Amino acid sequence: MGETEAHYLVDILALLLATVIVVPFFHAIRLGAILGYLAAGVLLGPWGFGLLTEVEEIRHLGEFGVIFLLFVLGIELKPDKLWQMRKMVIGLGLGQLLLTAGVIYGFALLFGLPHHVAIIIGFGLALSSTAFCLKLLAERGGISTQMGQMSFSVLLLQDLSVVPLLALVSMFAGGAVAAAEPGISFGFAVLIIIALLVAGHYLLNPVLGKIVASQDPD
Repeated sequence: MGETEAHYLVDILALLLATVIVVPFFHAIRLGAILGYLAAGVLLGPWGFGLLTEVEEIRHLGEFGVIFLLFVLGIELKPDKLWQMRKMVIGLGLGQLLLTAGVIYGFALLFGLPHHVAIIIGFGLALSSTAFCLKLLAERGGISTQMGQMSFSVLLLQDLSVVPLLALVSMFAGGAVAAAEPGISFGFAVLIIIALLVAGHYLLNPVLGKIVASQDPD
């Protein structure tokens, strides 16, 4: 075993030990495990005691952890419930995205930012962390509640919007759109919104319908 691998294992053991100590404490004071994990990372990371030496490797491990967390939460979702939420996903989810992005877009313009930059900032800050929010809901047993379903609808629409939003960023980064009139920038944003509506109606509904028809809980 090389020196790097040894440091990597030591870092993992240090993280596990820290979470065993810190997370129960945060549970005891009713702050939840999420803040406990964050506190453990801050204490051991480069801005804390600096005990972690292989930060990049730990970051990659964390990405796998998020993937497995979402997979486990997805297993718990009932397909028929997902089908019933289809209108909520498109209506509530899209409404939250547009309203939040619009408010942030307006504030960005007040600070003198260009229209295309304000659009990107607005949509970017309108997105939430799906893993973070679903973990909090799972801790409180709220995924199956009405509030949990509404939250999941918003998060699902946000995840679906990532691909067209990345395409919008690429177009702006190309220079032609960024240098164009504000109306053109706004037009691209409208096209993205229309793409979300079309995708939700013609792609999301059939996919959810097939999931329900399969009667496969996994």
